[in-house]
Amino acid sequence: MPNKKYNWPQLFADYEQSGLSQTEFCLHLDETPLQVLDEPGKTAQSKSYMWVMAHDGEQPACIFHYADSRGQQIPLNLLSAENTAIMVDGYEGYQKACDDYGITRLGCWAHARRKFKEAQDLQKKGKTGKADQALAFIRRLYAIEKRIKDEPPDKRFAIRDKEAAPVLKKLKDWMEKSLHTVPPKTAVGKALVYLNNQWGRLVAYLEDGRYPMDNNAAERAIRPFTIGRKNWLLSKSQAGAKASANLYSLIETAKANKLNLYNYLTHVFKELPNAQSIEDVEALLPWNANLV
Repeated sequence: MPNKKYNWPQLFADYEQSGLSQTEFCLHLDETPLQVLDEPGKTAQSKSYMWVMAHDGEQPACIFHYADSRGQQIPLNLLSAENTAIMVDGYEGYQKACDDYGITRLGCWAHARRKFKEAQDLQKKGKTGKADQALAFIRRLYAIEKRIKDEPPDKRFAIRDKEAAPVLKKLKDWMEKSLHTVPPKTAVGKALVYLNNQWGRLVAYLEDGRYPMDNNAAERAIRPFTIGRKNWLLSKSQAGAKASANLYSLIETAKANKLNLYNYLTHVFKELPNAQSIEDVEALLPWNANLV
């Protein structure tokens, strides 16, 4: 049973994370650097990281987690065999958790598209090239997703199989031919290498209608933190970094559930110290909170 000496934001974030990691079919993960001045065994200039787990379904949630590294042990700690799938970028630190826990790893099409967009931006004005060709394929894939986003999973699966799979086959054929003609050190070459290396993960979303196509849910969740970091720059201590993670978890989850932020936080910090049971705490989660 909770007591009044407990770290309430930590307790609340723990409940959110427990429910998120155990019940959601696919989690979105991302991480961003964070400088923490006072960390045991590390210089003030060294990098730590803020990680985020997000889900944008019926009960959207965003859980922030401070860690002093970007190593593969962090995803191992955040995930478990109860997780079915994760949507992440190309960082290989996630792979150990996927292998150990039998988690399906999905690749992010937004990342693949971004690399070709960067290559397109380097083209001479008025010129078109392979970056444009790749982006045309990817636009077709996103157009399909936009049209079916409100369909049930079984119908999304069927439409993807019928419409997206042929586009992906053409894109793969084009990619394999282009890899032989484009220098790998050019911007387009690097985009092609990324696409090729991530291909199995990128097409895995075809396997289940519940799978997302990109990691925008995590990137959207972590963006306010990265913007804020430009102003406050760093955390003084590990305790401060953890407190920041807890508060961002509260705030971004409330925003994801379209709650009035001021009203919700006022409600939580008023009622949470009086909680006497797990049920009392769960009643304050963003998707359960009664603000009337």
